[in-house]
Amino acid sequence: QVKLVESGGGLVQAGGSLRLSCVTSEHAFVHGALGWFRQAPGKERELISGISRSEVGTYYTTSVLGRFTISRYNANNTVYLQMNSLKPEDTAVYYCAAAPYSDSYSNTNEYKIWGQGTQVTVSS
Repeated sequence: QVKLVESGGGLVQAGGSLRLSCVTSEHAFVHGALGWFRQAPGKERELISGISRSEVGTYYTTSVLGRFTISRYNANNTVYLQMNSLKPEDTAVYYCAAAPYSDSYSNTNEYKIWGQGTQVTVSS
């Protein structure tokens, strides 16, 4: 059973930083791409960043490019999302996701397993 557990969300002022963490079961971590999605109120869930199995490939949606950094570490089966220069429009529930046996880290449809989500609120 693949499990993903996020942490690190919270309330931060505009311009501040947060780091999200997601601990995965070893199966998901080793065999597929990992990514971060977010869903703002009234909007669809969107893929904002993904990373390949080997860490060589990364993807960022335009709105977070240059501000967010995704990384993964085999030693502790964890994927991170470092979020800098946060804006009020970054407010959303953030979800970690896994694409088992797929390395298509930029393809939304490949992500099949989800964490429970963590709330990020950015005040102006």
